[in-house]
Amino acid sequence: MGIFDWIHPAFILMLGSALIPFFQGRARQAYIILLPALALLNVATMDYGTYGEFNFLGFDVTFGRVDGLSYGFAFIFAVVALVSGIYGANHKDAGHHIAAYVYAGGAIGLAFAGDYLTLFLFAEFMALASMCLILYNKTAESTRAAYRYILVHIFSGICILAGAMLVYSQTGSFAFDSVTGGGIAAALLLVGFLTNAAVPPLGSWLPDAYPRATIPGAVFMSAFTTKSAVYTLARGFAGTEILIVLGTVMALYGVVYAVLENDIRKLLAYHIISQVGYMVAAVGIGTELAINGAAAHAFAHMLYKGLLFMGAGSVLYMTGRSRLTDLGGLYKVMPWTFILYMVGGFAISSVPLFSGFVSKAIILSAAGESHMTFIWLFLTLTSAGTFLSVGLKLPYLAFMGKDAGLEAKDPPLNMLAGMGIAAFLCVFFGLFPQFLYNLLPYAIEYHPYTADHVVWTSQILLFTALGYMLYIKKLGGKRVISLDTDWFYRKGGVMFMKLAYGLFAAVDELVSNLYRHMLAGVKKVAGWCWGFDFKWVDGVVNGVAGLVIYVSGDLRRIQTGKLQHYAVTILLGLLFFINLLLFFS
Repeated sequence: MGIFDWIHPAFILMLGSALIPFFQGRARQAYIILLPALALLNVATMDYGTYGEFNFLGFDVTFGRVDGLSYGFAFIFAVVALVSGIYGANHKDAGHHIAAYVYAGGAIGLAFAGDYLTLFLFAEFMALASMCLILYNKTAESTRAAYRYILVHIFSGICILAGAMLVYSQTGSFAFDSVTGGGIAAALLLVGFLTNAAVPPLGSWLPDAYPRATIPGAVFMSAFTTKSAVYTLARGFAGTEILIVLGTVMALYGVVYAVLENDIRKLLAYHIISQVGYMVAAVGIGTELAINGAAAHAFAHMLYKGLLFMGAGSVLYMTGRSRLTDLGGLYKVMPWTFILYMVGGFAISSVPLFSGFVSKAIILSAAGESHMTFIWLFLTLTSAGTFLSVGLKLPYLAFMGKDAGLEAKDPPLNMLAGMGIAAFLCVFFGLFPQFLYNLLPYAIEYHPYTADHVVWTSQILLFTALGYMLYIKKLGGKRVISLDTDWFYRKGGVMFMKLAYGLFAAVDELVSNLYRHMLAGVKKVAGWCWGFDFKWVDGVVNGVAGLVIYVSGDLRRIQTGKLQHYAVTILLGLLFFINLLLFFS
């Protein structure tokens, strides 16, 4: 097939979103739902194969590699885009919807990318669009968080592009397949993918940014960036053993911070890190069963994590509050929100009959079959921490517990509808796991509902609930801020700016001293050699000094009335040096 015989679902979302501002009211909401529905229909009717191949500036690029791995991720991306679009359809800002669908389209495009150039292109679309979802919250905190967020993703993009260029120099191809060789190219690609996956210590951008996004924006962000990174790791680095350790540490790290957290959306953000840790560890194990487990858990996670962020977002939308210490008793006034949230809480906690139970079990079985006892043990214990914080602590303090006396009600119908669809899928895949397993990259014969697995999981959950009841007062929310690894680069950034300022200030002082002590000599030599008017030479020297002062940022040394003088003298100075070069050439 040629490129025009295959419509890319990413372009349906990305290009179609440009028309959103032309619709208003109910028509806009219908169109917002129609776009991801068309993209989902497109993906669902695809056949495996390679489409959209052409030559660009001498490079072979592939926009449509549809196989077992890419199809499953793209399908779930499209499902989540539809559910999230329904949930956020009542958001008023058209630009926000454009950013959301460019972001979702970028994730689908990345899944189908057959080469590094296409992958890099869609990854950058995702980074810029998701940054806008943070900016559209329009607060000082969200603006700062968006700035930090894009800096981190620029770093990851540079690593991916540099690694891809090195791969091309070694192989003569940008094809994105398993990274077989080591060296700097593999290291750069791995760092870029791990940064997007929020692997500590490169992952503090996630809990910093996601809670500051718009309410529907956070739902979109909970699904795409980290799971697209899991896809790239599964495609390029399956079986890389360091990922087993990193993923296990990641799972424990996220759940510990979640237990400590007070803000409901930040608590859920830390649990993204924890749950993605399971997937990263599974990719590191690298067997077919493990890769199936990583994919299955990614699919289940996008649904139940989206549902949890919808529940938290609904609480914020209706009450204006997001701290557990400010909430309580909401089950009385927001009953449907509470019920639907609990479905997500049970799913992420691997309660039997919910989707997380049938997906996480594959990863644990893969660890067991590979005789990784400690990895199996740590990942199993992490499930207890997940149930403790997401299934017990958050719903008890926010919806039950002491009544905070808040006047609220369930959110608008479209938000409840989005939550309802996500909740239904969490239960459906839990009851009929084969429908989930049919989306996996490898054929699988796996039965999660064995007596041993059900009993063992139930015991962990029951003992966790008992422990929470015994220590409920000590596990309540506290108005504290937990320091994360972003402390280092935030402090490091300040230190760098101080160092840079000090260097420029030193250069500024040096130029000023030269100006004071040598100006007379410079004037005489210049006038004797070239016959220039001393005022022109004075202007050139002033211009150079002004340029250094401007670069150093020390505007206090430039009086307001002299700004124009400095600008003119800088320009004249540059012209002088150009003429001087031409004279001697």
